[in-house]
Amino acid sequence: MKSRHKARELALQTLYAMDFNNQLEQSFVEPTFSATTVEEFDQFEDDVKIYGMYLVRGTLENLAEIDELIARFSLNRPIEKIDYVDRNILRISVFCFKYEDIHPHIVIDEAVKLSQDFSTEVNYKFINGILDAMQKQLFPIRGNMR
Repeated sequence: MKSRHKARELALQTLYAMDFNNQLEQSFVEPTFSATTVEEFDQFEDDVKIYGMYLVRGTLENLAEIDELIARFSLNRPIEKIDYVDRNILRISVFCFKYEDIHPHIVIDEAVKLSQDFSTEVNYKFINGILDAMQKQLFPIRGNMR
């Protein structure tokens, strides 16, 4: 599903910008996509925009709980020391683990792809390790999932 991947990219870019500008916990700030240009944003299909904004809002609404889980599984690196990009990939992934009916392996695979596209060459291993441990302990595979 290319459109879902594109929506995750948009959500990541938006959360990254909000995190970088210290706007994540400001409930009065309405999240808007951080697309390169208005023309580029207008070219996205509606389902990409809708799902992307769903991911952003859902992550923001559950931010404290999500960050607590990340901190619990990131044993060697406090959450505030995790790179902005990686931290927000983890946030989107934890939101998907908890609130989406998506197979956990798909969540992890998408996180690794986002990391390979937007982060450093080796950080995908860090993300994969945290999400794999979290999935095994907290979100075991449940029956038939997408």
